Amino acid sequence: MFLLVCLLTLIRPVGDSLRWVTPFEQSHGTETATYHQAISWYQKLAKAYPQIQVKKSGMTDSGLPLHVVVISKDRRFDPAQIRLEGKSVLFIDNGIHPGEPCGIDASMMLARDLVQKPAMKRLLNHVVVVIIPIYNIGGSLNRSWPSRANQNGPKSYGFRGNARNLDLDRDFIKSDSRNMKSFAPIFHRWNPDVMIDNHASDGADYQYVMTLIETQQDVFNPVMRRYYEAMMRPALYEGMKKEGYPMTPYVESFHKTPDSGIDSFMDYPRFSSGYAALFNTISFITETHMLKPYRQRVGASCQFMRVMLQVMNRDYHELLRVRSDADRYVAAQKEFRYNWKMDTTSWKPMEFNGYAAEYHTSKVTGLPQLYYDEHEPYTKQIRYYDRYIALDSVRAPQAFILPQAWFRVAERLRGNGVILQPLKHDTAIAVTAYHIADYKTFSRPYEGHYPHSDVTVNPFRDTLSFRKGDYLIRMNQKTNRYIMEVLDPRFSDSFFRWNFFDSVLMQKEYFESYVFDTVAVGILHNHPALDREFRAKQESDTSFANDVRGQLNWIYKRSKYFEPVYMRYPVYRVE
Repeated sequence: MFLLVCLLTLIRPVGDSLRWVTPFEQSHGTETATYHQAISWYQKLAKAYPQIQVKKSGMTDSGLPLHVVVISKDRRFDPAQIRLEGKSVLFIDNGIHPGEPCGIDASMMLARDLVQKPAMKRLLNHVVVVIIPIYNIGGSLNRSWPSRANQNGPKSYGFRGNARNLDLDRDFIKSDSRNMKSFAPIFHRWNPDVMIDNHASDGADYQYVMTLIETQQDVFNPVMRRYYEAMMRPALYEGMKKEGYPMTPYVESFHKTPDSGIDSFMDYPRFSSGYAALFNTISFITETHMLKPYRQRVGASCQFMRVMLQVMNRDYHELLRVRSDADRYVAAQKEFRYNWKMDTTSWKPMEFNGYAAEYHTSKVTGLPQLYYDEHEPYTKQIRYYDRYIALDSVRAPQAFILPQAWFRVAERLRGNGVILQPLKHDTAIAVTAYHIADYKTFSRPYEGHYPHSDVTVNPFRDTLSFRKGDYLIRMNQKTNRYIMEVLDPRFSDSFFRWNFFDSVLMQKEYFESYVFDTVAVGILHNHPALDREFRAKQESDTSFANDVRGQLNWIYKRSKYFEPVYMRYPVYRVE
């Protein structure tokens, strides 16, 4: 049993393992490696074992570089060569929330065991492992106070915010951080078949050490979904149970206890798993339970990665085939759904191992306070609400046109493997444009932005002039889903919602009433239909009839002087 091996290693390392005991093991499972300890440890391991490569791969907001650890049985570290040899890739990201460091320590032990133990070495027969030891380096270095009041160890750990106080697990689309600007090329270079992002969970209390966020099934690529539900998912749950770590889906039960039902987590593309799924990578966020001893949480993380390697070795040929089919499906996909809402009428029964929830009078507030009684465990059937419905859908255009002025958007598209074709000449092109009809904006900042929501648009046809160097983005790419998610303003994590186009929402030119009053007389005289519409509004709307500036503004907005780019979304569809 791998669980027993892990626990014995903590107590009594043997043989060559004595040289490679991690800080976690040295502390008997009570401490986590610091950034400098982890990187130094991997570098020394790579010097001793040529199956491991450690390289710097871009800068982070902290001023320190990301490191990438690659473990390859055949000592080949080129992704293209690895793909030609028919091997699959497992990508592991750790420490995005450094206060949840289970994966940091688990991955160190996993890397060591993969090159030292014969049974583990076989897990590299058909899989190459790529590890980011610590993604949020700035947060990992920030151990100045115990920031997680609800967590049972380790003794010291990092902070959720990075060096700029960004939550990096909300940054995968907007890419504000240098961390993400470095992460994207690493991710796309390796193009992993599976990604694991290791976390620890807050929330309700229950018996499980490990809970799992899986790509939400209704937004999953249908080709990938068939394989995952029939082959990978059952093997993961059965494997973890066999090794002493039974799992349950991530426990999300807003304003209620788990025994009243749990909700499937919608992993929007801002999150790591939702982002990876845009590129047909089967993605997971592991969530070990905060109240379990740290040793158990690291053991569960270690075990999940091992079970994943077992499944990938078993299914590597099928996994590669399915991903290739999924890429072709997306390149030809015409209809894209958005505006997802949970289907509260659909649920399935699920066995759940929880604790009795009770209410006692709080000694602090004197009011009823929920608590979970660990002396009263239960196993019962509960409702699992795992379905989402898309309220809207849109047909993809043949291409989008992005004017080159929006270079921050172009940079992010390129960084995520999207092919941009610069126009060779100034060109007039018939397009469908969107006028932003309405939207709401957060009243308080969220991750450095004031995101928009409830976006509605009015489409219209026009022939517009585009300049040499503006970008044509054809919708025949395996990145089509990413393109639609970020360029259609109505999607949940579009660049419009993240404020990348806010300058078009502000009018730039105005008029002086005392001058325009005379101009307006000429406009109405030369446009009788407009004059009739104006007089009718004066008669029917008393407020309008008594508003001098409002009446002139009404005429101004319908005149040739009014700027056509105001509220016009500056990404265009070629149908």
